[in-house]
Amino acid sequence: MSISVTRRGTGPALIRAHGGDMPTRSLKPLWIVLALLLALVIAMPAFAQATPAVAPAAAPAAAPAPGVGDAVDRALGQLGGGGNGNSGSLSLSLQVLIIMGLLTILPGIILMMTSFTRIVIVLAILRQALGLQQTPPNQVLIGLSVFLSLFIMAPTISQINANAIEPYAQGRLPGTEMIKAAGAPLHAFMAKQTRIKDVTMFAEMAKSGPYASPRDIPYAVLLPAFVTSELKTAFQIGFLIFLPFIVIDLVVATVLMALGMMMLSPSIISLPFKLLLFVLVDGWALTMGSLANSFAT
Repeated sequence: MSISVTRRGTGPALIRAHGGDMPTRSLKPLWIVLALLLALVIAMPAFAQATPAVAPAAAPAAAPAPGVGDAVDRALGQLGGGGNGNSGSLSLSLQVLIIMGLLTILPGIILMMTSFTRIVIVLAILRQALGLQQTPPNQVLIGLSVFLSLFIMAPTISQINANAIEPYAQGRLPGTEMIKAAGAPLHAFMAKQTRIKDVTMFAEMAKSGPYASPRDIPYAVLLPAFVTSELKTAFQIGFLIFLPFIVIDLVVATVLMALGMMMLSPSIISLPFKLLLFVLVDGWALTMGSLANSFAT
């Protein structure tokens, strides 16, 4: 170290110290940083060797071709918030919307593919044969038809539940297979109740067939043939129901003509006798039992 003294005039002396090792001390932090960087560069291969190798992901198996039911499942999962095909819970508003949409299809299914058509027509003809205009009311007739249809369709509904609904709920069936499994019992029921003549007529109109077995009949031919057969059978049963009540009307009209009561309506006099006859023979039980037995094949 060197010391220099400077004096200007009569003022105080200015003392300065000069150190020769100052540049060396100012470079020490720089050397420390370089040493740390060099240590990290040397240690990187060791860290890379210590890290376990990750095996490449196996290629996913080929998925089957998606069907209509699978597309519906995927769409519902996306609507419910599930991404990449994962299922999610739908909001209440979406659930109500889907249920209301399904309710618009149910009347067509009930009318076209079950025993409801035959039953409601026969009950309406019975009310007309009795001479009653609005008794029983339409709501009662429709309710009777619905519950009697459920009774008649109970074996078919049980098969649908066992073969389609339960496996689908458990995840053992995709949507497409569930639809096929649910349609098989309904197809068998309609095929048993359909006349061969009606199937042949619609098959010729559609330029389809002949069919080796009833299972081969497509729905496009079976549905109109089934409805036509149901209408014909319902009118045949209605004709047989009308006969005894027509006899009562003829007898009452003849008696009134013989008595000279031209201005008295025969329907007013015959109505109590019709009701009495219907109650004495237990007409409702006979009608319901006959309708249920008409579907036994």
